[in-house]
Amino acid sequence: MEEELKKQIDLKRVPKHVAVIMDGNGRWAKNKGEDRIFGHTNGVRSVKNTLVAATELGIDHLTLYAFSSENWNRPKEEVDALMDLLVSTLMNEIEELHNNGVRLSAIGDLEMIPESCRNALKQGIKDTKDNTKINLILALSYGSRKEIAEAAKILAKKLKSGEIQEEDITPEAISKELYTKDIPDPDLLIRTSGETRISNFLLYQAAYAELYFTPILWPDFDKSEFYKAILDYQKRERRFGKISEQISI
Repeated sequence: MEEELKKQIDLKRVPKHVAVIMDGNGRWAKNKGEDRIFGHTNGVRSVKNTLVAATELGIDHLTLYAFSSENWNRPKEEVDALMDLLVSTLMNEIEELHNNGVRLSAIGDLEMIPESCRNALKQGIKDTKDNTKINLILALSYGSRKEIAEAAKILAKKLKSGEIQEEDITPEAISKELYTKDIPDPDLLIRTSGETRISNFLLYQAAYAELYFTPILWPDFDKSEFYKAILDYQKRERRFGKISEQISI
């Protein structure tokens, strides 16, 4: 089934940037009578599958919502385990990522994460900085409202100092002050687990992203499920405020 789905994809029309809200690890574990950490650990397999599938299709950027700013409110035991999992995964996988041409990036309030995680992340980013096959962006301690607020503060300071004028505050100017200033806006945003909201993720950047919601829990999200999302995306007409006749010209 996996190969059949892949054959249906038009490789000339794949999205340049896919963003994913990886949801459902806890419920998946609960369904199996295990603790939430078991779900997070098994979710790593889905990260690998999604990255491989995206790379094979020629997608340029893949952003994974790994840890939100709100996730700090979870029980300390779970947060600590997630941070340990992040470090161990980076240490175990970074060589393979590098060998496969993956460039690792990160967005979010990275000063919030523990030093051991920050160091592992910085090393991974340094080791893969020259790779060009696909850009894997981890959203860590990320919250879009805070990101937008910080961008507003930067522009306010520039306005106060006279560096810019009021008319210079445009949507493009705001984009240039976001964590994602060097990354194109997502074309497709996927959320697993059946939830149909985007939970403070890329609120500004996803203004025209196609949204795809699936009931599949994240640890069960494999290459076939990713291909289904891409096929659904390719069925849609992206008008960006225009009408169909304008798009077809």
